[in-house]
Amino acid sequence: MSRRGIVQLLLLGASTVALWTAALPAGAVPGGRAVPMQSLEAGVLADVNALRRAHGMGALRLSPALSNAARQHSMEMATRGYFAHNSANGASFDKRIARFYSIGFNHFWSVGENLLWSSPDVDAAHALQMWINSPEHKAILLTPRWREIGLSAVHSSGAPGTYGGREVTIVTADFGVRK
Repeated sequence: MSRRGIVQLLLLGASTVALWTAALPAGAVPGGRAVPMQSLEAGVLADVNALRRAHGMGALRLSPALSNAARQHSMEMATRGYFAHNSANGASFDKRIARFYSIGFNHFWSVGENLLWSSPDVDAAHALQMWINSPEHKAILLTPRWREIGLSAVHSSGAPGTYGGREVTIVTADFGVRK
């Protein structure tokens, strides 16, 4: 699937929920802890917006609230050794995101999420290409209603569980709109 080593992509369908209501560089980190990779996040944002523009869509604004939701999830997956849209406690992704990106007084709220884990040297172009190669993930990227995005890329020098103690990079992209 990739020339760049171990590459895994979540093949669970990227999910979308709608409700109507009234960088640090990659490198070994002692102890296997997860650290943010801001330069990868910035590159993914630029590449996602370029893809959307190429399809006649508007660029997404970086949302601090969605980024906080994405960061919490990436860190939790890296430190607890699992890979899923649901939280470690079983809560669905929309409930997790809503803790950070609330419905508030809006009449429409919708969120979606793409995840990936890969070799530690994955770059933004390769991350985006993995999502584009998956019809479900590509559909999330090109959903016209999104207005905002939150991104988190973390590197772990030794992630447990699903990752087998390997060095990995985990990327979470949370998409949203509130009207």
